[in-house]
Amino acid sequence: MTRRIIAPALAFTALASATAAQAQQQPCVQPADLADAMVYVMPVAYDAARTACGNRFAANGFMAREGDAYIAPFREGQDKAWPGAFRFLKTFMDEDAAKGGKSADMAATISALPEEALRPFVEALVGQMIAGEIKPDSCGKIERGVELLSPLPSDNLGGLIAFIVELADLKNPPVCGAAAKKK
Repeated sequence: MTRRIIAPALAFTALASATAAQAQQQPCVQPADLADAMVYVMPVAYDAARTACGNRFAANGFMAREGDAYIAPFREGQDKAWPGAFRFLKTFMDEDAAKGGKSADMAATISALPEEALRPFVEALVGQMIAGEIKPDSCGKIERGVELLSPLPSDNLGGLIAFIVELADLKNPPVCGAAAKKK
């Protein structure tokens, strides 16, 4: 009789331990969601750079000549990229909140609001954060970097950035499958 009780108890304990270990694993970002986040944020970053750099871009440089045409496909792709970008944002915020970071209140707010209500808030916040990080002496480098990336279609750029992040094995949060692919 004792065996009949012990065996299910051991099985239940093993299942509970496995579930707890799984819950403690660090969440990861799907490569496609990271790619979508990059496509989604490019117009926001472009606008932030134009604002922060003002007249520091060359009058006949890439941003003046072709910047708006380059960023147009990213703007057109924002609606399609938003669900993946939103999943990326939630994963990132949940990870920071789990570590006791400053995003705990933000993560709770994000979870409580409908996705579409967050879009303008996310764009404004991310735009301000990016603009605040741009130093005047980096404007020329930004313009050069955008020009170097300009031959890539928007989907390829998002995929390339996701691939680079995966290769770099970043951990905050990690890209799903990155560790499994290492030998």
